[in-house]
Amino acid sequence: MEQLEFFSIPSPCIGVCAANSKGYCKGCLRSREERLYWLKMNDVQKQQVLRLVGLRRQKIQRLAWERGQARVELPEQMEFEF
Repeated sequence: MEQLEFFSIPSPCIGVCAANSKGYCKGCLRSREERLYWLKMNDVQKQQVLRLVGLRRQKIQRLAWERGQARVELPEQMEFEF
């Protein structure tokens, strides 16, 4: 049974709209396609994108830790690769 959504899922955009060399936004960590089609996605698709964004954020944090960075930089401050 699918859970009912009572509120629309907001965009993860934080207003830092710049892409890295792979096309991922340095602010919200979405791909070009995920940003382009956000408004056309249904709630299930948006939840999947948010899950992927979370995994990307974890990867950035892990890479920062492996590089010996005491403090994880904000995505827009570092060049990351996926």
